[in-house]
Amino acid sequence: MSTAFDSNTDEVLDLQQQVARLQALLETSRQVHAAVHLEDVLHQVLRIVVLELEMPGALFTEPRLSYGAMPLEPWEGCLRFPLCDKEGRPLTELVVACKPDIPCSIYEQDFLEGLALQAGVAVENARFHERNLEWVRVQRDLDAARQIQRSLLPQAMPQIPGYSVAIRSSACYEVGGDYVDIVSLPDGSHIMTVADVAGKGLASAIVGMAFRSAFRVMAQADMPLEELAERLNRQHFDEGAEAQRRYVTAIFLKLDPAQNILEAVNAGHNPGFLVGTDGSVKEICATGTPIGLVPVMSYTAETHPFQEGSKLLFYTDGLTEVFRDEDEFGSERLLNAFLSCNLGECGAILNSLWLQLDKFSNGAPQQDDMTALALMRIRSGRET
Repeated sequence: MSTAFDSNTDEVLDLQQQVARLQALLETSRQVHAAVHLEDVLHQVLRIVVLELEMPGALFTEPRLSYGAMPLEPWEGCLRFPLCDKEGRPLTELVVACKPDIPCSIYEQDFLEGLALQAGVAVENARFHERNLEWVRVQRDLDAARQIQRSLLPQAMPQIPGYSVAIRSSACYEVGGDYVDIVSLPDGSHIMTVADVAGKGLASAIVGMAFRSAFRVMAQADMPLEELAERLNRQHFDEGAEAQRRYVTAIFLKLDPAQNILEAVNAGHNPGFLVGTDGSVKEICATGTPIGLVPVMSYTAETHPFQEGSKLLFYTDGLTEVFRDEDEFGSERLLNAFLSCNLGECGAILNSLWLQLDKFSNGAPQQDDMTALALMRIRSGRET
């Protein structure tokens, strides 16, 4: 009878101990998961091991963080518990120093194993939280960079009597490597450019801003277009290997509205389209390599009369490299779309081209930076 009573008593005590261990593990789990920063999570786990289990010390191997007294590596006689993520990949390791001459009980080891499992989840969540915070910071910086880049584009088109001019630019990512600009000179002429830095994203945008600064300084000096291209090329190349890898294709235009004459230099860029009054097409093709690709390059300027009803389109390859499945929009489709657009104002022409590109791609996400400049000489008596 006494033996049965003692057995029942032991079972009740064992059950009570299990309930107590479970409650303790739940409480420690709550404390661990209450922390959101990685170092706070790790510190909370170490504090629980040392203060709650009364162990001499504990540490994490990566990042190295300890609490209490720990022996020197290789931590002989210590218990080791790996912390893993949901996929079983190791995150760090918990090393626990045992009490002198007192081996850890099975209950203490069970508790530490459970704590390690909970700590693994908490560490993974803390790292995820830190990555989210970092992403928010990066996104905030990119949003600011996008606003800055947009602000550096011409905010208003110059009023050129007898002419219509418009630009449009949309980056593939938050910022891009396309660049378009118009610089008006004191004599009434205007220097325009459309440029494309090799690559996409932030690195190309930074190179594009450096190109913008150099271009505007040189354009305002009113040097010949050939010299402008040659100087830009040399300066870009001299900026080093990274700049050379991110060379710039560019097409430059100088419009003299008093004489109705335009000059153009193409530095490794897509051919510009110059459409005459009779519908004839002249392609303004490259006469030299992209800016910054080789140290010394000579460029040739073309001069064209710009008659009433003539129009011109400069663009980056983001417009031609729009796809519908495996079918590319291409330069021929772009030219035909430009020829068939008989609107009398350049902003409307560019809007029409963008709509046709979107329709062709069935509204698919943009794959490259897209930039264009349109210029038209208005027919006498025609309202814009």
